[in-house]
Amino acid sequence: MRFTPTKIPEVILVEPDVFGDARGFLMETYHADKFTEGGIAESFVQDNHSRSVKRTLRGLHYQLAPFAQGKLVRVLSGVILDVAVDVRPQSPTFKKWVSAELSDDNKHQLWVPAGFAHGFLVLSETADVAYKCTAVYAPEHERAIIWNDPDIGIDWPTTDPVLSDKDAIAPRLADQPDLPG
Repeated sequence: MRFTPTKIPEVILVEPDVFGDARGFLMETYHADKFTEGGIAESFVQDNHSRSVKRTLRGLHYQLAPFAQGKLVRVLSGVILDVAVDVRPQSPTFKKWVSAELSDDNKHQLWVPAGFAHGFLVLSETADVAYKCTAVYAPEHERAIIWNDPDIGIDWPTTDPVLSDKDAIAPRLADQPDLPG
């Protein structure tokens, strides 16, 4: 496996070794020792799987302590643009974002640590996305930021995404009542 820090070094692109032959392929998607060596020394407590249609934008979501979540995101089928936004006010990369195209073809994964908002846009007709979380879902600690917040300026390749009711009315980052420490 290769672990490559992005422009925001805490967000890491994971490229697994894929072993293929006429039958298909095999790859290791998680190995605790290798992840620790690669800079991701986390324990995962929950796995999630979503299926979404083209132009669906899920996010931008984060959770506050003590349920702040790190997420290891991968695509089982389809293609997404996966985005991480630093929402830690004391961080030198506060309000900065990075993105990676994740697909069933490239088999890349993106590590989004706690303290970052996460979202993704489906680029294919459908996409199945799986992610491991370092904390359980806690709705009372969940927060959302509007997908097109001008203070963040994410370069989404759409102006008309399909949003949940909650995501459509999410506040801007500047209007968040609380942010991670």
